[in-house]
Amino acid sequence: MKNDFYDVFDRERIQGDHPPREGEYRSPFQVDRDRIIHTSSFRRLQNKTQVFFSGEYDFYRTRLTHSIEVAQIGRSLCNRLNLTSPLLSPTYYIDADLVEAACLSHDIGHPPFGHTGERTLHRLMGPFGGFEGNAQTLRILTTILFGPDRGMNPSRALMDGVLKYKTLFGEVDRQKNHFLYAAQADILDFVTGGEGFPDALPPGKARNGFRSIECRIMDWADDSAYSLNDIADGIQAGFINVDKVEKWAATQTLSSSESGLVNELLDAIRRGRIESTIGKKIGAFINAAELEEMSGFLSDRTARHRYRLVIDPVIDEACLLYKKISLDLVFKSQQLQQLDRKSDYILSRLFEVFADLYIHSSAPGSGHYRLLSDEEEKLIFSQSDVTGRARVVCDVLAKMTDGIATRIYKRLFDADFGSIVDLV
Repeated sequence: MKNDFYDVFDRERIQGDHPPREGEYRSPFQVDRDRIIHTSSFRRLQNKTQVFFSGEYDFYRTRLTHSIEVAQIGRSLCNRLNLTSPLLSPTYYIDADLVEAACLSHDIGHPPFGHTGERTLHRLMGPFGGFEGNAQTLRILTTILFGPDRGMNPSRALMDGVLKYKTLFGEVDRQKNHFLYAAQADILDFVTGGEGFPDALPPGKARNGFRSIECRIMDWADDSAYSLNDIADGIQAGFINVDKVEKWAATQTLSSSESGLVNELLDAIRRGRIESTIGKKIGAFINAAELEEMSGFLSDRTARHRYRLVIDPVIDEACLLYKKISLDLVFKSQQLQQLDRKSDYILSRLFEVFADLYIHSSAPGSGHYRLLSDEEEKLIFSQSDVTGRARVVCDVLAKMTDGIATRIYKRLFDADFGSIVDLV
């Protein structure tokens, strides 16, 4: 079906367009989506922490199930907007396959151990350009998805769809997160079609808020999924119960609408109706978003920057409340803080060992311990400087699953663990 919402600019690929294969029936954005799904990077998300360590129980969400849920919400939201918004039409609509691709890949750059792992790697990589999950997602898609120097050649629209942040590391003093790597300046330049950001979008919060409509849909789908599903997992795990919620509410200054939401949650817990309640809330969050036309940087170049999402304030308030409950009762709990401390320690020790062998040495010396694969070692020692070597070491750590990071740690530091028959 003809779709005038997108043109050649949106479909252009960073490494150039290749002639479609004979008999190719898929659109460029369907190709983007399919390339993501059939990769080890996507599959590894099944063993990466969302809230609780992956593998502890079979019903907790992992990064993979979370990404699938985000994709479902994003696609449903896209379909609803296409059907109901007066700004769209049967020949001018937001591509649901593109939105799905952005949603499926939005967490593909996250390291093991959830946000703790991200903070740890950023601290360790501070002298070498930092670490950021969104920047790593872009690096995987453009550079290392299919090998040490081979990305998936994504379309401009897909890259823009996952780019929540457009400030480069070092552009803002003491930047702690929400950035792209400095080496990704050329990719950012491609995404904007070579047009420099105007003065109205300086580095930092203003520039990071500049997003395509597909990125806005992905971000709201992500907020919807984890604000609601973190509550559900927290209840299943016993971190959130009637007593704890009541005690928490007594310490808060809640509006009447927030108090109503808390009472609704308490009623669902008492009746054992969390799954059905969350399901209804997902529908409400999808229905809460509407399109609004806007003009600004790149809006004359692509329809992707001609619209933004407007969220019903009532639903937005509910989203923030659910995040607050999860943060206070789950993420700040003694048990999760202890696991976070352990995760930080594991990654720190692994980085320390790899740094001694691979970052602070430009070539393997005598008695060199080979802790990584031949391919990884060759790539590390082919880098021209310490920053390049550190980035490859960071790639190695970031792609690890929770289980692999823990197993390598045990093999290196636990005298009673390990066998010559271990394969990974």
